[in-house]
Amino acid sequence: MNTSVAVLLEHKGSVVFSVPHDITVAAAVKVMNSHKVGATLVMDGGRLVGIFTERDVLSRVVAAGLDPATTPMERVMTRNPITVASTTTIEDVMALFTAKRFRHLPVMDDGRLVGLISIGDILRRMVETHRHEAEQLKQYIAGGYPP
Repeated sequence: MNTSVAVLLEHKGSVVFSVPHDITVAAAVKVMNSHKVGATLVMDGGRLVGIFTERDVLSRVVAAGLDPATTPMERVMTRNPITVASTTTIEDVMALFTAKRFRHLPVMDDGRLVGLISIGDILRRMVETHRHEAEQLKQYIAGGYPP
């Protein structure tokens, strides 16, 4: 799919949930749960410094036996996450998700955060595209389009 991430963000929206770098894991999880998201970006002022995901909760907090109420976010977040530009193609993002085995990517343009995309966002887009193509083919076969 040569569609750009920018098109995906147009449909999804660019609302990004974030937390400050100096809060606890419990506070971050509360934000994630309240917004029903699987990841949150970690900010230091206006600067992206990390990402924190459900997988981080399991592997870096629960499995390590840390107390979420006292563990600082900076201790368990993924620092300096890989980012993509809004001009990156969905195909390239899919390859990155597969190669790096993660599910969320911050989108940055000229050092400015413009969104967050997930593998779920890409799957929804692919389903929409395939559904639309199937409908066009059905109409063509049924004689709905001129030759």
